Amino acid sequence: MTEDTPGAPEASQPKFGRQQIIATVLTLIVLVLVFVVILPQFGDYSAAWDAIQDMEAYQLALLAAATIAMILIYVLPYPAALPGLKYWPAFKVRQTSFMISNVVPAGGAFGLAVQYGMLSSYGYAAAPTTAAIGITSVWNSLVTLSLPVLALLGLTITGQNTGDATVVTLIATAVVVGGVILLALILRSEDLARRIGGWGDSLVQWAAKLIRRDLDLDVTSAVVDFRESIVDVVLDRWILITLANLAQQLAQFAILYFAVVALQGGFDGPITLAEALAAFAFGRLATFIPIPPGGLGTTDALITSILGSAGLDNDSALAATMVWRAATYFPQVIIGAITLLLWRRDRTRNSEADSESGV
Repeated sequence: MTEDTPGAPEASQPKFGRQQIIATVLTLIVLVLVFVVILPQFGDYSAAWDAIQDMEAYQLALLAAATIAMILIYVLPYPAALPGLKYWPAFKVRQTSFMISNVVPAGGAFGLAVQYGMLSSYGYAAAPTTAAIGITSVWNSLVTLSLPVLALLGLTITGQNTGDATVVTLIATAVVVGGVILLALILRSEDLARRIGGWGDSLVQWAAKLIRRDLDLDVTSAVVDFRESIVDVVLDRWILITLANLAQQLAQFAILYFAVVALQGGFDGPITLAEALAAFAFGRLATFIPIPPGGLGTTDALITSILGSAGLDNDSALAATMVWRAATYFPQVIIGAITLLLWRRDRTRNSEADSESGV
């Protein structure tokens, strides 16, 4: 997800070349390793499937309701970051982008191009589109890094804290605090943004000397352009943007939690709410690994491992992860394919109408 202030037009013309082929191969290798080699070490697929089939009707209904809620809430970060954007156009943009970015290896560039094209067809110029995409990307990353902090707080309150969780959480906290401070300084004034960009340029030059290669990067201009594109929206709507992105991730967590509750036989089973949140929060950190789209496979392995180490039997842990992945992945992929077709149909109709009217 990136922008149009310099460089966006090129981003709208992604090509499937050597890098995408390498990314595809690496993705397939990771998926095979995770789903064929690693996950079977935590539990048995057939036993996990049997556990899923043993769920009660009301438990399946609760999971279905949570999935529908997640799909509806997933849209909210865009209307929050792009004033005036209606829900239905935002729904089509978000679902289509999800489908492309999470199905195509290294599909971020393709998903980005589609977002620009769709928002342009809804009347949004490059600048507000750039702001919305940039804001949503930054806030999603900050929320992902903040969730382990919330999980650690819950574990501490319930007396379930562990040393390993504390170390990872402290690192995530440092990154979040540093990121928030850096973002606040950039937004505070253009002079500060230029100064921070200058530090970035110095770091790039140091790295260039270290690897003995020329790096043609103008960090100062990029930081100043980024600030100019988002500052007004962020200052006016940062609370709404934060709540929308937090709600999106908590809606995904709700599916995992309800799956755990169903498979362990109730809310008073071995896995508490805090432990389930910790599994989700630390598992979500794998989305920062750039090879598999959307953390596919890597996130699953982490969640399964953490649930198992917290006391859920291995087959149930694997089953809970399978339910979570299926509910958060396949419906949106299918919906995204449909919304892409709907958007292309509408665009064709609008083009034909414009031609008939002589526009």
